[in-house]
Formats: sequence, C-alpha cells, structure tokens
Amino acid sequence: MLEFSDTQITHWVAGLLLPLFRVGALLLAMPIIGGHLLPMRIRLYFSLILTAVLLPTLPASSLLLGFNLATLLLIVQEVLNGLLLGISLQLFFQLFVLAGQLLASQMGLAFASTVDPASGTSNVVLGQFLNILAILLFLAVNGHLLVIGLLAESFHNTPIGSGFLTSRYPVLLAQFSTVLSGALLLVLPQIIALLVVNLAFGFMSRAAPQFNIFSIGFALSLLMGLLLLWIGLAGFADSFSQLASDAFVILRELI
Repeated sequence: MLEFSDTQITHWVAGLLLPLFRVGALLLAMPIIGGHLLPMRIRLYFSLILTAVLLPTLPASSLLLGFNLATLLLIVQEVLNGLLLGISLQLFFQLFVLAGQLLASQMGLAFASTVDPASGTSNVVLGQFLNILAILLFLAVNGHLLVIGLLAESFHNTPIGSGFLTSRYPVLLAQFSTVLSGALLLVLPQIIALLVVNLAFGFMSRAAPQFNIFSIGFALSLLMGLLLLWIGLAGFADSFSQLASDAFVILRELI
C-alpha cells in the first residue's frame, strides 16, 4: 500500500495550484478566450489542461504551506502576474477597436453601434470589424502559441514567490499611450483624406451658398470613407504585424 507524507502532498498541491492561478488569471483576462463567448467551466477546464501541459517544464516549487496569510499572498501574486499579461493583450486588441471608432467618427458611422457579445459592451460596428480581423490574423500567425510560450517563459523569468512586480506596472500603464498612438497611426491616412473631403465641402458651401452641399455631404463622406477603408485593408496585415511585434516586446518586458 502506497503512503504519502504531508510534505509530499503539500509539494504536489503547490506545484499544481500556484501555476494554475497564473494560467487561469491570464485566460480570464486575455481576449478571444477570456470573453463571454466561452462558459466559465470551459475556461476552467482549459486552464487545468494548459497547466498540466506546462507543469513538466516549470521549475519546482514548494512554497504552499497550508492555508495561511503567506499562502494567500502567494495566490494574489500569481493572479496579479497572470492579469498583467492578460490585460496587456486586451489592450493590444482594443487598439483596433479604438482605430475603428476614430475612423467611424470621421465618416459618419459613429452612430452605428451594436453590442459586442465577447465583452458585453456597445462598440462601433467598424471597430468590431477591425477587431475581428485582428483576431483572425492573430490566430493565423499562431499568436496564441506565442502567448503560451511567453506564459511558460514567465515562470522561469519570474518564478513563483517573486513578490509583487510593482516595477513592471509602469510598463503596462505606458501601453495606454501606445494604444492611442497605434490606433491613430493605423487610420491616419483615411482620417486625413476625409478631412480634406470635409474641407472641400466647406469651401464649396461658402463659394456657392445656393447649393445645399451638406445635403449630399454625409452620403459622399460615407462612401468615401468605405472606399478608403477598402483601399487601406491592403496594408492592414503589414500594420498588424508591426503592431503585434511591438506588443510582444512589451509582453517580454512584463515577464
């Protein structure tokens, strides 16, 4: 009959549960998997499977010593470490939502919004279109596998029990400015072109007030915006590749 001591059981539980909290927090906060499209039970099963796959490659840990304050602090640390990576990925995809909102406000589609089933919030349709396109490209280039690789690497760079990584929080805060600048640069050519079109309408209305230019200006701005969006999609993959490379550089700084 096999017998196991309390020390062995504690070591095994620590080796499974503590990584599970980091993996689960990442899957809870990251896009695609962390949205409302997947039930919580499915995400929990996926967290267990992913933790079991990564477990042989992780450094040994036996820091879990019963249910006490030190254990709670370790759990909070691992949850925050996982959320740090997940929120950073969430900000990367919100970049495309923001870009769609900026472009929609210039072409007159800001009122066309619908509920996003993944986040449960109301977003502009154009922003959801760019977000879905970014998700498909992310999966096509195996970005999810890169995220899993960075997650496994994080256990070696920041082992369990490394403490609260407060020095890396400014990196996450700086990413908010990156989201705004990246979204603006993504649709800047279309915004400038639409601005020129609107200025032309303004000059025409001043030069010939008897013509009701603004009665057709909305339709022309909308058609011009859709045409510019169609033209800009030709270079969307290259822009996504550059933005994704910058995002993974930030992820490496966080781990």
